[in-house]
Amino acid sequence: INNGQSKSKKIKSMVDNIDLKIISILEQHARMSYAEIGREVKLSSSAVRERIQKIEDLGIIEKYTIQLNHKLLGYGLQAVVLVKAHEGKLSLLFKEVQNYSEVQEALNIMGEYNVHLKVIVKDLDELQSFLNQLIVYGATTTFITNKIDFQDSL
Repeated sequence: INNGQSKSKKIKSMVDNIDLKIISILEQHARMSYAEIGREVKLSSSAVRERIQKIEDLGIIEKYTIQLNHKLLGYGLQAVVLVKAHEGKLSLLFKEVQNYSEVQEALNIMGEYNVHLKVIVKDLDELQSFLNQLIVYGATTTFITNKIDFQDSL
């Protein structure tokens, strides 16, 4: 077993079903108080705080964030852009897309295309303008998407 798998097994052994329930609650309601979580998992708020601290210390929870309703902010078009980066352009492309406000997520993928970009823009004109910036990096294929929310991820 390599070192990464060994570390993963060790961390898994330090997390029980109550910890997993707390994680599930936090995924849906990151601002829920320790007392409210405690009521759901039948623990005191101080016990919940200690467990959350342990989960954070183990690196399972990396950060807390918010989920925006982009449509209400005027960004009503979501798309996935696949890029078949030209030889030698992949690293530069990943460096550049960090500066593009349209890009919500960038993934290095295997297969015919090697880049997967999650993009949010105002409209088709803005999407086309964004795609025009990518021409120098390689061929693109674009899919307009509609996000479907699932209630529980665990």
